[in-house]
Amino acid sequence: MQTLTRKIKKNVTLIFLGALLPALHPAWAESDKQLQEKTLKAREMIHQKDMDHSAHTDLADKTEGFRGVFYGYLPCKEKDCDGFKMTLSLKQKNNYLLVTQYAKASSREFYEKGKYDWDDKTRILSLTSNKNDLNRKFSIKDEGTLIQLNSDGTPMLGDQDDYTLARSDKSKSREVHIH
Repeated sequence: MQTLTRKIKKNVTLIFLGALLPALHPAWAESDKQLQEKTLKAREMIHQKDMDHSAHTDLADKTEGFRGVFYGYLPCKEKDCDGFKMTLSLKQKNNYLLVTQYAKASSREFYEKGKYDWDDKTRILSLTSNKNDLNRKFSIKDEGTLIQLNSDGTPMLGDQDDYTLARSDKSKSREVHIH
């Protein structure tokens, strides 16, 4: 009888502690957007520790306005295509990562890496892929907004707002509404 009582007390204690632990250590899951931004900031902080900041002038590094992660939901020209999600990450040393995914239930992601540059006069951002000579262009509307252009730099047909990418820290949410 005593062993049964001990087992019951032990089990009740374990159940009580098991219920109490989550209350003491709540786990708050971060969204993928928050994790990406946190990682990007951490990498920049590590990189900046090794830099000599004495040469900076009052004018900030021009790439600073173009660094970041831009999100958008863009239309596509294919017949049975509902559009695609685009994530453009502009990194240090003029490197970029472009991730596209068609708006289908089990669609895979396509990755493209390369270099980017921009023209201050025309306010055009150009992406050049590492794998091929594919050149994408975006109009720089402001520091938080890019508008996709045709490869020759002309505006896409239709409403230009449909081809907009917004920087993650400038937009309230990266959630997209798929029709």
